[in-house]
Amino acid sequence: MKKAGIVMVLGSLLLLGLFKFPLWNIMLGAPQYPEPLGMNIYIQGIKGVSEFDLQNIDGLNHYIGMKTIPKPEDMWEFAVFPKVIIGMVVLGVAIGLLGFFEKISYKYFLGWFVLMSVLGILGMYDFNNWLISYGSDLDPHAIIKVTNPDGSPMTYKPPLFGHQKLLNFDVTSLPHIGGYLMFVGMSLTLVAFWLGRRFSLKKHGRVIS
Repeated sequence: MKKAGIVMVLGSLLLLGLFKFPLWNIMLGAPQYPEPLGMNIYIQGIKGVSEFDLQNIDGLNHYIGMKTIPKPEDMWEFAVFPKVIIGMVVLGVAIGLLGFFEKISYKYFLGWFVLMSVLGILGMYDFNNWLISYGSDLDPHAIIKVTNPDGSPMTYKPPLFGHQKLLNFDVTSLPHIGGYLMFVGMSLTLVAFWLGRRFSLKKHGRVIS
């Protein structure tokens, strides 16, 4: 159970990488921009990939009536998400240490994973809703108005995941280093669960498949 506890602690601590590295990245490329514009989404706010990227993106968005990219104080998520991550790290480390000393069942490792998965799904749902609002709640007095073939107003929602063509821009949305660290950390907690289960079966003299 000691190995399982150590792996659980390590997996939980990897979530701290979200305070250093971006969770997500959105890149916009177009013929008039040899260097694509991009924004990195952290749990504390949004930053440009290069120094003036956010300024340039806001300048382009102004013509089609999109809102400016929000600052940390404009979205409650940027105040809540860091607290949630710290809470899950503390909980995961506590569970790992208790498991190390065989004070709790290995099943708590799986419980932490399920809770973190639910929080992650809720976070992605919230992020997607923000993208929908960002790309569809347009200023009716915008300089440029583009419509779909059926005459309805075109929306400019960036993809949640993958690539999409928006006018003459190629938009790509993918996880960044922080997101991959979170994935690895969560995967390690599943490994901890498996190690804990294996230990428990051996301890009770049961056959391990």
